[in-house]
Amino acid sequence: MPEPEQTFTPAASTPQTSDKPAKRPLPKLVHAPNPENLRGIMAMLVAVGCFSLMDALMKALAGSYPAIQVAALRGLGALPLVTLYVWWRGQAASLLRVRWSLHLLRGAANIATLSLFSYALKTLPMAEAYTIFFIAPLLITALSTVVLGERVHGAHWGAVAVGLAGVLVAMRPDQEAFLGLGALAVLGAASCYALSAIIGRVLSRTDSTVSLVFWTTAFVAVAGGLMARPVWVPVAPAHWPLVAGLAVTGFFGLLAITQAFRHGQAAVVAPFEYTALAWGVALDWLLWQTVPDHATLLGGAIIIGSGLYVVRRERAAAATAHARAAAATGGHG
Repeated sequence: MPEPEQTFTPAASTPQTSDKPAKRPLPKLVHAPNPENLRGIMAMLVAVGCFSLMDALMKALAGSYPAIQVAALRGLGALPLVTLYVWWRGQAASLLRVRWSLHLLRGAANIATLSLFSYALKTLPMAEAYTIFFIAPLLITALSTVVLGERVHGAHWGAVAVGLAGVLVAMRPDQEAFLGLGALAVLGAASCYALSAIIGRVLSRTDSTVSLVFWTTAFVAVAGGLMARPVWVPVAPAHWPLVAGLAVTGFFGLLAITQAFRHGQAAVVAPFEYTALAWGVALDWLLWQTVPDHATLLGGAIIIGSGLYVVRRERAAAATAHARAAAATGGHG
């Protein structure tokens, strides 16, 4: 939908008794917006959709293969696509002009996320695991103030907190689950994921998008493959289309989420990961004929509402800044 045009009414054309030109009232500026935030939000929405489809494929494969092998297949399947993408962009040389220390740290964080979450699923139901993991956007918001020096407005903190409350309403975790080793593992996985997202934001300032996508995929493929080797199960021919879908959705999801944190402030973009719950509800109904209960629908409404509130604030801030610039330019005309 195109942006609504901003109109401004000039000052009333009454005779001026003063030598000073009439001044137009300037709209009050709420806060200085980042014009790239909306682009980052849209990229995050695409990423969440791709990763949700990927999770559905992983769920279909998880009944036949160990979880770590499914994760490794995601990386191994996507690596050829990433390689072709790098060749198509003609940026193979940029793969070596990177900050290796941060790439290695990000790779280690990704593997830790995968390992800890896989361990947690051995002892926790997925509802409890997902509920705790959704603390990651809040951690990203907190880290963005310390590591990135981003200014986090109170409204953004509020949106993250409300979104997290919506997750708790939807999932209704067992209180005892928060005290076990599995819950601590999920918390560790969420922390590592938040760290990976922040490092990706730092790297995006100097390193190319293709380098971030390539080395993330390569690390998951190689390290994940090595971790899965002791329990590897041969892939059945009927499952290769699912593996291919896993590769495609994982590739485009990684590309989109890299763009999201490149263009948007982490504190603004991160809350939109909560929209994964809406995708989960839709996919459960379409693929497994599972209908969510009232609490799940209420929680989803809270989560989506918190994200839309952030979008509304960003659009209003951008319009206000545009109005101020247009009025100032008119005043000098």
